[in-house]
Amino acid sequence: MKNTIALLTFLLLAFCGPLAAQTPTIAPGNASITGLIADSTGNQPVGFATVVLLDPATRTTISGTIAGDDGKFAINQLAPGNYKLKVSFLGYANQTTGNILLGEGQTLELGTILLAPDVNMIKEVTVTSQRALIEEKVDRLVYNAESDITSKGSSAADLLRKVPLLSVDLDGNVTLRGSAGVRVLINGKPSAIMAGNVGDALKQIPADLIKAVEVITSPSAKYDAEGSAGIINIVMKKNTLEGFQLNINGDAGNRGSKLGLNGSYRSGKVGFRIGGNGRANYNRAASTLLQTTQADGVAYRTEQQVAAKDRPLFANYTLGFDYDIAKNQALTASARFGARNFRRMQQLTIDLFENDLLTSSSARNVNGRDLSPSVDVNVDYLRTFKPQQEWSIATQYSRNKLTNNFDTDLLDESGSVDSRLKNVNANLNQELTLQTDYQTPLGARQLLEFGGKGIFRQVTSDYQYLLASSADAAYVADANRPAGSLDYSQQVAAAYLSHILTTTRKFTFKTGLRYEHTAITAKTGESSFTIPAYGVLVPSINVSKSLKEGTTLKLGYNRRIQRPGLQQLNPNVNTANPQDIRTGNPNLSPELTNNLEIGLSTNVGKTYLNFSAFGRATNNAISQVRVASDAFSGAIVTTFENIGQQRTVGGNIFGNVYITPKWTFNGGFDLYYAFLQGTTTSLNGSTVTARNEGFNLNGRLMSQYRFNKGWAAEAFGFMRGAQVQLQGRQGGFGMYKVGVKKEFNNKKASIGLAAENFLTTGINVMRTELVAPTFTQLSDTQLYNRGFELTFSYNIGKMNAAPRKKTRSVKNDDLKDGEGEGEGGTPAPQGNGGGKKQ
Repeated sequence: MKNTIALLTFLLLAFCGPLAAQTPTIAPGNASITGLIADSTGNQPVGFATVVLLDPATRTTISGTIAGDDGKFAINQLAPGNYKLKVSFLGYANQTTGNILLGEGQTLELGTILLAPDVNMIKEVTVTSQRALIEEKVDRLVYNAESDITSKGSSAADLLRKVPLLSVDLDGNVTLRGSAGVRVLINGKPSAIMAGNVGDALKQIPADLIKAVEVITSPSAKYDAEGSAGIINIVMKKNTLEGFQLNINGDAGNRGSKLGLNGSYRSGKVGFRIGGNGRANYNRAASTLLQTTQADGVAYRTEQQVAAKDRPLFANYTLGFDYDIAKNQALTASARFGARNFRRMQQLTIDLFENDLLTSSSARNVNGRDLSPSVDVNVDYLRTFKPQQEWSIATQYSRNKLTNNFDTDLLDESGSVDSRLKNVNANLNQELTLQTDYQTPLGARQLLEFGGKGIFRQVTSDYQYLLASSADAAYVADANRPAGSLDYSQQVAAAYLSHILTTTRKFTFKTGLRYEHTAITAKTGESSFTIPAYGVLVPSINVSKSLKEGTTLKLGYNRRIQRPGLQQLNPNVNTANPQDIRTGNPNLSPELTNNLEIGLSTNVGKTYLNFSAFGRATNNAISQVRVASDAFSGAIVTTFENIGQQRTVGGNIFGNVYITPKWTFNGGFDLYYAFLQGTTTSLNGSTVTARNEGFNLNGRLMSQYRFNKGWAAEAFGFMRGAQVQLQGRQGGFGMYKVGVKKEFNNKKASIGLAAENFLTTGINVMRTELVAPTFTQLSDTQLYNRGFELTFSYNIGKMNAAPRKKTRSVKNDDLKDGEGEGEGGTPAPQGNGGGKKQ
C-alpha cells in the first residue's frame, strides 16, 4: 500500500506540474463568467459543450472552456469589457449570446443557455418535444430510450437490441462489439439485481422505465478497470422537479404482463422518490441435442429432445431521498429491493447409443428454480466549492441471496416416477464500497480529477446432491457425490488521476491513469488454495477534434482487466441435463485487454452518420470450453478456462435520417473478425490446442412516424449473425416489432398496441455447432416469440421546474458476467449454480 501511495503521489505531481505550466494564455484580469448549458427540448444539461468567448468587433477568440458533464462552465481571469459567447455541441445549433458587459473583478452568472436541435438536421422544425434518438458525446454514445415508443411493454434486453454497437442473444446475454467482457451499470452504479445472470436481470427491468442507455467503449480512468470491451450504463427515469407526480403504467400480452407505480415529491430542500413494478412472463421453449463423444474405444451418440415452460416473476422496488444541506452541499440516499422467481419446467427424453447400438432410453422431468432477493443501499455526499470544483463521498452496500436448485423425477417406461434426484445450491453475495472523488479546474480549459476507492466482497456458495429411491421416499445424501462449498473473499483498492484539456482549436484531450490492487482468499470445502495478489496500471487516452459543419473525429485507447465471475468460479456440478453438464473453475485468473478505436461522426443534410473502427487484443482470455466427460457416458462438460488469446478487429456504421420533420429512419450494422486460440484439457488430462476464427455480422433498422393529434407509430427489426466461439459457432437469429401509441389529455395519459414476429410462427431457432477432437455437438434452441401486447400509462399531479441537483455515486464497473463465450457469448445454462460475479 505504501508503494501504491508513493506511485499516486508521483503521478499527481507529474500531471499537475506540466499541466499548470501549459495553461493557455488568455486575457489578463480577475473577472469571470459562469453558466449552465442545457437541452431546449428537455431542459437537461448538455455535458462537454464547447464554450468560446469572442471579441464582438473582430470575432477573434479571447478565451474558452469545455462544460463539465453536468453542463456547468466557468471562464476565469478575464479583463473588463464587452464580449460575445458562442456555445456549440454536436447535434445542436450553435448558440451565441452578445452584449456581455463585464466589470472589474465581477463574477457574471449567465444562467441557463439553451441549445436547440441542429437546424441542419431538422430544417424548418423550430419546436420539438422529442430528443434526438442518438447522441454522441466525448466518451460515449447515448441512446435516448424516451424517444422509442415500441419500448412500452418490453424489457431492457429488448431495448438493448436497438442500441448501436450492442448485440443481445435469445437469453438476454449482451455483447459489445462481439465481446461478452462488458460491465452493465444502473444509474452509473452496479446493482445486486445483476448478480447471478445479467441476461435474466435485463429481462426483469421494464424498458419504459429507462431514460437512456450509454455505451462507453473507451472508459476513462475514473471508471473501474474491469470490463474488457467497455461499459453499458442504463439511466433510469427519475424526477428532479418541484411538486408531486404519480405515474401508473402497465401492459398485458400473450407472453407477459406488468403493473408499475412511480411517484415523486419535492418541496424546498427535500425530495422523495418511490417506485415499484412487478412483471410476470410466460413462454415456451424447445431444443434438440445431437452429440457424439469418444472414450476408451467406444463411440457414444446422444439424441435428446427437450420441451420447456418458463414462468418467471420479477419485482423491483425503489425508495429515494435527497436533501440540500446548503446551497453548495447535497446529501442523497436510496434503497433498491429486487426479487426474481424464475421457474423452468422441462421434459427430457434421451436416447444413448454405443457404437451405433441403442443401449438406453430414458425420460425425466426437471424443475429448476432461481430465487434471488437482492438489496442495494447508497448514501452519497457532494460538496461544490465553485463551478467545476467539487468533492464527493459515495458509499454502497449490496447483498444478494441466490438459491439456484433443481429437482428431477426419473420416469420408468410407463411414465411413472421411478426415482428422484436434487441439486441444492445456495449463494450469498455481499459487498461494501467506499469511494471519494475530487475535481478542480486548472485555468480556463483544463480539469483535473482524482480519487480513491475500496471494494470489499464476500461470496459463499454451498451445494449438495440428494437422492430418493422412489416417488415417496425421503431424500438422502448422494454417497457418490459429496457436498461442497466455495468461500471467496476479494478486496480491491484503487486510485486514479484524470485530466481534461480543451484547446481553442477544438481539440479535447481526456487522459488518465488508474492503479488497482486486488487481494483474494478462497477455499473449497476445507481446502484453501492460493490466488496471488496482483496489481495493474491502467492508462486511458481519449482525443476528439471538432471539425466544420458538425463533424467530430475521435480516437481512444485504454487497457482493461477482467476478473472471473462467481458463475465461472463456482465448482458446483450441475447435472440437470445429464448429457450437457455445467460447472465452474475456481482456479481462474484475470484476463488483460488492450483496446484501440477511431470514430467519425458527421451531419450530411438531414442525416447523421457515425463510423467507427476498433481493434482488441486479450491475453489469458477467460472462455467457455467443453470436454468429454469421464464420469457420464456420452456426456459433455462445459466449464471455463484461461484459454490464451483473443484478437478482434472490426467496424460499425450507424445512420439517422429525418426524411420529413415527422418521419425518422435509422439503422446500422457491426462487422468484425474474431480470432481465438488457446489450450483446453482433454479427457485423459492432456492439453489440446484449439483455435477458431471468422466474421460476425449484426444489424438493426428502425423507423418512426409522428402523426397529428397525439398518434405515433414505429417499426423495428434486428439481425444477430452467427458468433464465433473457441470450439465452434453459435447460430444467429432475427426479430421484428411494430407499435402504435395514442396520447391523451395533454400527454398525461397514453395507450398503445404492439406486435412482435406476427407475420410468421414467431419461433426463433438458434443453432450451436461445436467441434473438438473428442466430441461434436449440434444443438437447436427454439423460443416462441410471437407476441401481442396492450400498454397504458397515466400521470397524476404536476411538477414545476426546479434546479437540477448533481450527485455522485458509487460505480463498481469491475466484474465479468458469468455467461458468454468470450467473443460472442452462449445462452445461459439453465439451473446452473451462480451468484454475484467476483
